[in-house]
Amino acid sequence: MAELHDVVFDCGHPASLARFWAAALDGFDVAPYDEAELARLRENGIFAPEDDPTVLVEAPGVRPRFFFQLVAEGKTVKNRVHLDLRCDSLSAEVERLTALGATIAGEFDGHLVLLDPEGNEFCLMGHR
Repeated sequence: MAELHDVVFDCGHPASLARFWAAALDGFDVAPYDEAELARLRENGIFAPEDDPTVLVEAPGVRPRFFFQLVAEGKTVKNRVHLDLRCDSLSAEVERLTALGATIAGEFDGHLVLLDPEGNEFCLMGHR
C-alpha cells in the first residue's frame, strides 16, 4: 500500500515559495541546511541556500512534507490539485496570509480562494 510522502510544488524560486508555505502552515519550517547539504550545493555551483533549486518544508513527525523544485516554465493554467487550509478566524488568517504575500482570488460560500506568491491556488475556510 502506498503512503503519501511529499507534496511537490513546481516553482520559479523555491526558497522564497518555501518560506511562504513554512510561515503559512502551523508548525512547519524550511528544513535546515547542515554542512553536508551546503557542500552538496557548492559541488553543484550553488553558493547560497537562497539559490537552491530544491527546498524542503517539514514539521517534526508530520507527513506529508512539502518539496519545492525549480522548473523553467511558469504557471499557465488553474491548478489541478490544491491545498485546503482551515483556521479559527478567517479574517485574521486572511490578514496574516496576505501580509506574507498571498492574494485573494475569490470568495465563495464558506471559503476563500487565495493565491500564493507564485499564483498557486489554495482554499481557506474556518472551522465549522
